[in-house]
Amino acid sequence: MNSRYLGAAIIAPFFIFVLLGGYFLQIFIAALSMIGIYEFYKVTKSKGYKPLEYCGYLVTALYYILLIINGNVAHLSSILVLFTFLMLCIPIINIKYNITDVSLTVLGFIYVSIFFSFIPLINMKLHGNLLVWLVFVTAWSCDTAAYYSGRHLKKILNGKKLCPKVSPNKTVVGSLGGVLGSAIITYIFGNIVNTYIYTIPALHYLIMGLLCGILGQFGDLVASSIKRYAGVKDYSNLIPGHGGILDRFDSILFTSVVIYYYLTYIVHL
Repeated sequence: MNSRYLGAAIIAPFFIFVLLGGYFLQIFIAALSMIGIYEFYKVTKSKGYKPLEYCGYLVTALYYILLIINGNVAHLSSILVLFTFLMLCIPIINIKYNITDVSLTVLGFIYVSIFFSFIPLINMKLHGNLLVWLVFVTAWSCDTAAYYSGRHLKKILNGKKLCPKVSPNKTVVGSLGGVLGSAIITYIFGNIVNTYIYTIPALHYLIMGLLCGILGQFGDLVASSIKRYAGVKDYSNLIPGHGGILDRFDSILFTSVVIYYYLTYIVHL
């Protein structure tokens, strides 16, 4: 069996947890965060850094336990400040570690654990069982549209590369096609949803599609930049044909943040 199809089969149960929502989704995302933060620390260690990985796992577990108990993110700022405070003390207590090591420890928690947590936080909102799909619709419609645009329209703009030093295969026309595809598919998705259960005005779906089409690509490029700096192809080989959790969910980490804050501060859900 083609490894990519095998990988897709492994990923498929993820959608069951999204459908179930509630505690099932929260616990599942907590598990994904643990794997993702392990991959992040593993990659940074390949460059000789010494992130305090067990501190990262511990604060991730604490963060998700409180999220599940409280059902909100009110504790986030306190945990982040306290964690940063304690981490900054580590190089004084043990000179084996330096400021870069503790910075990477905190960054891993923010980039992976916190960003991932916006998925269950969206699910907790009004109509969250429907709106949470925006995280995936925007990201994967952008990826698909970008791939086919770049492949079939590569002669436009003379195949100009988007960010060759980070991801040499991505083109400007592919990127523009991804943004357009994300906007159109997300808008269609919103209209279909509103046909059965009115959630939010359709214009918001279009805007979120555009924003995620742009910023989701940054998520992809950020993950590529980290791997390129570390000199690795994939974060891990957990998912055959797809790499690790961070390889498969790189753009989703960013779209989850965009969707959550847009729904919170623009739509006021």
